[in-house]
Amino acid sequence: MIATKKEDPVTNSDIILKIEKLKMYFPVTSEGIFQRQTGSIKAVDGLDFFIQRGKTLGLVGESGCGKSTTGQAILQLYRPTSGSIIFDGEQLCDLKGERLRRLRRRMQIVFQDTYAAMNPRMTIGDSIVEPLQVHGLAKGKDRTARVYELLDMVGIPSYFAQRYPHELSGGQLQRVGIARALAVEPEFIVCDEPVSALDVSIQSQIINLLEELQGKLGLTYLFISHDLSVVRHISDEIAVMYLGKIVELAGRVNLYHKPLHPYTQALLSAVPIPDPDIEEKRERILLTGDVPSPSNPPSGCRFRTRCAIAKPACAETEPLFSEAEKGHWVACFLYEKESSYHLQD
Repeated sequence: MIATKKEDPVTNSDIILKIEKLKMYFPVTSEGIFQRQTGSIKAVDGLDFFIQRGKTLGLVGESGCGKSTTGQAILQLYRPTSGSIIFDGEQLCDLKGERLRRLRRRMQIVFQDTYAAMNPRMTIGDSIVEPLQVHGLAKGKDRTARVYELLDMVGIPSYFAQRYPHELSGGQLQRVGIARALAVEPEFIVCDEPVSALDVSIQSQIINLLEELQGKLGLTYLFISHDLSVVRHISDEIAVMYLGKIVELAGRVNLYHKPLHPYTQALLSAVPIPDPDIEEKRERILLTGDVPSPSNPPSGCRFRTRCAIAKPACAETEPLFSEAEKGHWVACFLYEKESSYHLQD
């Protein structure tokens, strides 16, 4: 959900997370003994959006576009280069030490590779107990009971608490990762490609589990994925990201039925349709060229080097993020209006 103007009908009490002008640059240094910075990788370069309490915002795009970096910057796993991250009225970028640690209890993350995120020498039960210990929650028998409760909540038998990560399948491990994220009773969870490494049948089970938990616990999700067909089932709104910027944002119905940005149209044309007659007649949009380097992005519109309808003006000025239709925002000169606004540097 894009942060628009003052007349936006969504009230502050509805918003749990608000991002303004978020940038995350990584320095590029020269080789040798006397290293000096020679440039920056602009992984995230000026994002504005908000997420309503109890809703899901899907963040999609190709690998390397800055999706995961955005999620980790929100949780302060990376300290942003600049910008504002406001979580339930608290400016996260200003918090340090104990204040940040206490607030982190309300924000958690589910990683893509749960096995890599776990200590292989710790049992499943100990991995779930760890966040309880860090935040001083539950003790003794209450702690054990909490572990069993969380495992049951995600559909894992309680005796799995004595097993080690290598003894579980990918789908079972992802359920454990969700249980560990839920251990501290968070309000907001970043789901960072949580199903991309799983079989299709297991993907649907995990998506259904996340939706069930959201309804039961009132959770808010930022769901990061490169798979538009997966994001469609869980998201209320979807933001399409390209080379560090959001190029289109809309409700899932609008985005799938009427994509406006040429990049979104190309992504959706690659999503298979389970009707062979429609699939055979459908025109596939093939993108030419490679994704430009985030250390040296193109001038003007960043997508212009791969866009089939790019004009000379696209190289001169960055398109404004304008509301082409009610609730449907796009950064393209084809839809630019006077009501547009621009992210200032």
